[in-house]
Amino acid sequence: MTSSTKKIVLSAVQPTNSPHIGNYLGAIKNWVPLLDQYQCIFFAVDLHSITVKQDPAELRENTYQAIANYIACGIDPKKAILFIQSQVPEHLELAWILTCNSSMGELSRMTQYKDKSQKHGAHIPTGLFIYPVLMAADILLYGTQYVPVGEDQKQHLELARDLAERMNNAYGPLFTVPDPMIQKTGARVMSLQDPENKMSKSDPLAGATVFLNDSDKEIEKKFKRAVTDSGTEVSAENQSNGIKNLIQIQASFLNEDYDTVLNRYIGKQYGYLKIDTANVAINAIRPIREKTAEILKDRDYLDQILKAGREEAKRRAQILLNEVYKRVGFVRQ
Repeated sequence: MTSSTKKIVLSAVQPTNSPHIGNYLGAIKNWVPLLDQYQCIFFAVDLHSITVKQDPAELRENTYQAIANYIACGIDPKKAILFIQSQVPEHLELAWILTCNSSMGELSRMTQYKDKSQKHGAHIPTGLFIYPVLMAADILLYGTQYVPVGEDQKQHLELARDLAERMNNAYGPLFTVPDPMIQKTGARVMSLQDPENKMSKSDPLAGATVFLNDSDKEIEKKFKRAVTDSGTEVSAENQSNGIKNLIQIQASFLNEDYDTVLNRYIGKQYGYLKIDTANVAINAIRPIREKTAEILKDRDYLDQILKAGREEAKRRAQILLNEVYKRVGFVRQ
């Protein structure tokens, strides 16, 4: 495990379907350089996943795949703590205490709740309303200093900060107040079919999302059909959201800046940009897909990693949770 003198970075992904290139470019790819500088805690948030109905067998398989994807993308389990959220019940225990110190007003103002609840009509799942508190517990349980987030996720981190400060004021110093770690390049990958909106695992539009387990042909097909605009050539002055998205995706995969990629395509037809971006994505995704498949064949190896991660996460979590319980007045054994 990593040195206790290093600052703690924590992040996680939901194990619903395979991660897509937005998850990879906006998050996982950027975590790898952090491994030597920070204590890194990464996990699969299966508890968050059940805010909507899940097929149990698929959820179980996707959870294994999420951990395998972490490793295939370069997350070294010897340098990071890798685990599954539901295997560390301290997350839920702290979430209840934080729920009792949060208000319905602040939770109802959460943007993602307002957006997602519209899809459910009158039957809004309670878990959808309170899951930001569980997310706050995920963060605060480990004394996290930094959370890698995109601009659209900062509201959830602000709730964690507010709850930490509220508890600290009420019960004395308990929680580290976490700061965002904003990743600039690749932080927002947009839908290939609706580039006004962020790429999503649950996007119903065919070809909108490129997954890390897509075949080479599927990736090529999705990029060739990517929405651009009514023009034909890439312009230096004005790029549509669809063109900007393709350039940003290519720049992120190649670790280049936006203008460097743009300058290669000025005056060229959109087709060149689409095909080249598809090839860049294929060359990056293929080894991840193949490595993930190889890891998934060895469940004993995965279970060993998860056992070690679970035990270390529980050890750390119990230290803080015991102090929280004492401060709020619970009788300890």
